[in-house]
Amino acid sequence: MGELMNNKVTIQDIVDALGMENLIAAIDGDTPCNAIMAMYTDPKGKDAAAREIKGITYNSKEVAQDYLFVCKGANFKESYLEEAMERGAICYVREASDAPDASPDTCDTNETSAHVFPECIEIDVRDIRKAMPVIAKAYYGKADEAVKIVGITGTKGKSSTVYFMRSILDEYMNATGGEKTAVCSGIENYDGVINEESHLTTPEVMEIYKHMDNAMRSGIKYMSIEVSSQALKYERVGGISFAAGALLNIGSDHISPIEHPDIEDYLNSKLKIFAHCRKACYSLESEHQAEIKSASVDCPYVITFSCKDEKANVYAYNIRSEDGHVIFDVRVRDIEGYEDFEETIKMRVFGRVNVDNAIAAIALSALLGIPKEHIVSGLSKARVPGRMEVFKSSDGKRTVIVDYAHNKLSFDRFFESAETEFPGKKIISVFGSAGGKAINRRAELGESAGLHASYSIITEDDSGPEDVEDICREIAEHVKEAGGKCEIVPDRVDAIKKAIDIMDEDSILFVAGRGTDSGMKRDGGIVEYPADSDIVEEYL
Repeated sequence: MGELMNNKVTIQDIVDALGMENLIAAIDGDTPCNAIMAMYTDPKGKDAAAREIKGITYNSKEVAQDYLFVCKGANFKESYLEEAMERGAICYVREASDAPDASPDTCDTNETSAHVFPECIEIDVRDIRKAMPVIAKAYYGKADEAVKIVGITGTKGKSSTVYFMRSILDEYMNATGGEKTAVCSGIENYDGVINEESHLTTPEVMEIYKHMDNAMRSGIKYMSIEVSSQALKYERVGGISFAAGALLNIGSDHISPIEHPDIEDYLNSKLKIFAHCRKACYSLESEHQAEIKSASVDCPYVITFSCKDEKANVYAYNIRSEDGHVIFDVRVRDIEGYEDFEETIKMRVFGRVNVDNAIAAIALSALLGIPKEHIVSGLSKARVPGRMEVFKSSDGKRTVIVDYAHNKLSFDRFFESAETEFPGKKIISVFGSAGGKAINRRAELGESAGLHASYSIITEDDSGPEDVEDICREIAEHVKEAGGKCEIVPDRVDAIKKAIDIMDEDSILFVAGRGTDSGMKRDGGIVEYPADSDIVEEYL
């Protein structure tokens, strides 16, 4: 996961960083005070402390010689630690509550540490989640000072806004001789070294620091990151300073026993974005305005954006659609150090919802000081793989829209846009819902489709630990309760093929949930699976 170039980082450096944050509970079973003192005074301790760390990771299979290994996760097993030490770990960090009983007299008989691998130092910390960003920053340094990091959170629209920012910033870099900008999103991660499909909205904190370090070493000046509520709640962006950040909206998604127990926890997690930002912006149309305004005082400078409130610093109006393009006028004003302007923006994407994401990108760009011509040009070229992508049959008579929509807010916004831009057309929908989390989505998506779609085909979408058909039946009940018609086709490829078969000139097809994602989460892990966009292109 992490292998540093040039800079030498020792075990002592990690101990010092954790000690400064009062996170150390013990080292090799000794009390923090005695253990840290031994690192400085005892010859054996000094020798061990001086050992150079060649990499950091929480994945035992990535450990190489002289790595530091972090024991984390609800499903962590002692066998992972044993594997890490066998592969050459010289130090491991674990939460004190998870550590075996140890003392100066007994640590030499600890089966998983000193007895088997006496050269491997154990650092027990009070909170592993808080320790991980401290370790990452101690190892990688302050890359967020060399690369301007843009953090984007919200219930809906994070990926689209990240890609709009990428297009704007790439236009600016092309004009000024800079490098292609970096992204960490739910779609892909690119940092100048790594270019990979993503399976998490926000990577773990050690991976983010590695991406920032790669970007810095590649000469990249800007990096945009999707920041999920889980990332904010569990310190995945701990210690990172965003040059600019955005709160797009707040819905009622991700409420479940394993994510956020209630809306208060979800909201409080989202609002933590402001504490990470040097400058920030938020939508005046989002729910919970009082709470957002109160939390925004944690950021030194804040502006607003809106499609409805003329008082916003970035205000979009005269929104219309022409031949699959969304067009709007925007007024930007009263932003410190930035010149006011009014422009017409013509985008190559479908959907009124994209205006919300575009003005968020405009607000962020203004906070970064990006000239208006690059904002206009960047948005005119922007596209997001798997986001409101329009596919047409060869005769032009059938239209399919593929989108990552997977919550109530995104479903409602899609149907609102479709009913406006395709008046009189029947909407056929294909969708499912995830297993093992966000249980409330099943009712919300079923109700939304039941109210707006003429027919729905319910299918698999990351079933995880649950039975696909059980999830589908639960969704179907809510579709029918809302007055809709539906059927269950568990195999997603077959579901999309069937939906295309039953289309006619008077209908459009909405394939929701997976976009360009080519991995399906099932019990036991992620399996390779065709992306929705690929299935549609093949069979349409």
